[in-house]
Amino acid sequence: MAIWTRDTTLEQMAEHASNSAVTALGIEFTDIGDDFLRGRMPVDHRTVQPFGILHGGASVLFAETLGSVAANRCLRRDDQVAVGLDINANHIRPVSSGWVIGTAKAVHIGGTTQVWEIRIETEAGKTVCVSRLTMAIIARPAS
Repeated sequence: MAIWTRDTTLEQMAEHASNSAVTALGIEFTDIGDDFLRGRMPVDHRTVQPFGILHGGASVLFAETLGSVAANRCLRRDDQVAVGLDINANHIRPVSSGWVIGTAKAVHIGGTTQVWEIRIETEAGKTVCVSRLTMAIIARPAS
C-alpha cells in the first residue's frame, strides 16, 4: 500500500526545485515507489570538498532534499507543509567520482512530525552516508 497522499510526478518535483540548490548541485529525482523516493547526485566540482571527495554538506543537502520532498507528499491536509526540524548524518565511505544514489523511506508519519531515513550509496550499492531527518508539520504560510 502506498504511503503517498499527493500524486506528484518526477517531472513536477524537478520543476518545483528549479532555480534552487537542488538544480545547482545537479540533483535528480529518479524513482517513486509505494514507500520510497529515490534520486541521484553527481560527485563532481559542485559537490566535492577541496580534497576531491564528496562533501559531507552536499550529502546532507541531498538527504534533506529527498526526505523533504517525500514528507510533503504524505501530508494529510492541503493547508500544511513539512519543514526540516533536525537532521543528522553518518558519513561512512568517501566517493570521488560518478553518482551517488539516495533513497528516502519513512520511519514515522504523524500529524505533527515525520521521521525519514535516507541512505546514500555508490552506483555499486556501497553505503556512503546514512541520514535521519525529522520534519515538523506546520500551517502553510500565507502567500
